[in-house]
Amino acid sequence: MIAGLTGGIATGKSTVARLFQELGAHVIDFDVLAHKVTRPGLKAWEEIVRFFGVEILNPDQTINRKKLGRLVFDDPEKLARLNRIVHPAVFEEDQKITAEILAGDPRAVIIKEIPLLIETGAGHLVDKIIVVYASPEVQLQRLLARGLNRDEALKRINAQAPLGEKMKWADFVIYNDGDLEETRRQVAEVYRQLVQAGTV
Repeated sequence: MIAGLTGGIATGKSTVARLFQELGAHVIDFDVLAHKVTRPGLKAWEEIVRFFGVEILNPDQTINRKKLGRLVFDDPEKLARLNRIVHPAVFEEDQKITAEILAGDPRAVIIKEIPLLIETGAGHLVDKIIVVYASPEVQLQRLLARGLNRDEALKRINAQAPLGEKMKWADFVIYNDGDLEETRRQVAEVYRQLVQAGTV
């Protein structure tokens, strides 16, 4: 059983993913894969540097994600170009990892944490879609706590499909505005249903 986990920025996707992992699910984090496929010297890294310039690099040649973020969140065309470079490499890496997990355990529950699941049309990679919801006020508070200023935070929230739009695609919605125990209870119930669906 493969489920896609998505939601807006700062809705708490990583917290929810960790809770699934604690219950026994295998988690594939697409942000981690994006870091992996853009390491210095790899094809995606070369394409990003060619398009955005060496000024986005740190002294150790890794990509400075804050600088790159500032460039793309102001410009939908640049964001689309970055996604066209990174996404194919990420999907390829994901397919390898998924095949390895299923070879070891054909009935494994795999949670793919994909922030842009809906925007990239990646729904075909999963059997079920889980959307993590938090109110816009909570999203903003969490981004400000991460050190972004209000303008940067709002740009990042607005760069993604509205949460209401994502929820239309959801098989499950986890409401993550409350306390951790309430989120844990919802995750446990969704996990139970995923395990059940995977054994049918």
